[in-house]
Amino acid sequence: MSSPPVPGLDRRLFLTSLLGVTAAAAGLSGCADNSAAAEAASDAPLATKVPAGTSLKISSYQNAQQLQFKLAGFRDLPFKVSSWLNIGAGPDVINAFRAKSLDVANNAGIPPIQAHYQGFDAKIVAINITRKPNYLFATKPGSDIRTVAGFKGKRLAFSQGQAQGVVLLRALKKAGLAYDDVELVPLTSNQFLTALQSGQVDIAPLANTQAPAYLTQYKSARTITTDVVDLLNLLWAPVSVLNDRAKAAAVAAYVPYWAKGQVWTYEHPDEWNERFYVGTQNLTLAQAKAVTALANKPLFPPRWDEAVKWEQETADLLAEGGFVKKFDVSELFDHRFESLAAQAVPAEYRR
Repeated sequence: MSSPPVPGLDRRLFLTSLLGVTAAAAGLSGCADNSAAAEAASDAPLATKVPAGTSLKISSYQNAQQLQFKLAGFRDLPFKVSSWLNIGAGPDVINAFRAKSLDVANNAGIPPIQAHYQGFDAKIVAINITRKPNYLFATKPGSDIRTVAGFKGKRLAFSQGQAQGVVLLRALKKAGLAYDDVELVPLTSNQFLTALQSGQVDIAPLANTQAPAYLTQYKSARTITTDVVDLLNLLWAPVSVLNDRAKAAAVAAYVPYWAKGQVWTYEHPDEWNERFYVGTQNLTLAQAKAVTALANKPLFPPRWDEAVKWEQETADLLAEGGFVKKFDVSELFDHRFESLAAQAVPAEYRR
């Protein structure tokens, strides 16, 4: 695990340490791969049929996606899934994209921004709008912090390349705290719990699904809720995948199943609680129900205007802190896929 940074450390130094053990090398290789002749994104019409034998390597964090598909009865996909990868953190996804071991992934809005900053070409192909917070802030055991204003002067777990990072930055801005008012400790989200437990950080943003078990284990810890959301739950894929006509057709075929799968989960909370949270995540049924009660209703916009605006605000927020360079995020969206998710779900899930 990384050690806490020296107070006053230039935030730009985070760029070589925030994204996991291979991030710096990946960023350099990405620039080398793409700077000479960046691969132009295809604007060719999507094929209406997936060519026989086409396969995709799809992310499935905590093996949730294939369980969801199984429970929803999605058995006859028009493409082969050559592998479901138990991978979810944005930095890990970017590295898997680079290694060509992953074709399409489910993340929040910030990993595509980070990939762009590293010089890796990838595009967003589906959007689910998140209206309620998916994250809350957890304190280390024994802490007396009760509000975001109390973060001043404290050590905060910060992952530049993940949703948790932008949630933290937005919360600080809303509370009127400057980046220099706190100490941002560069970690990835899979290090947050250990950092809290050991007292390496005072605060870490945790997913709603993580908090119940943490609070059960550490009675003297507490959580701080806010109304800060990370608006985007998305699918994205490398440009090299989307420029492959067969794979692009398979991604287009996958998007409706992804959308319908989220609707199924939302409409079958009891079964999902039992089979996923209790059956695979070791939560009690009461804890599972508490998590499900906070779940967002899936909302798939037929147009991406709001998503593009939100993504631009996020990129600008990162640029203000010196974490990335300012750029126009519209290039991150592949509008050939724009309406596919919304078309696949009932009207009440379109937004």
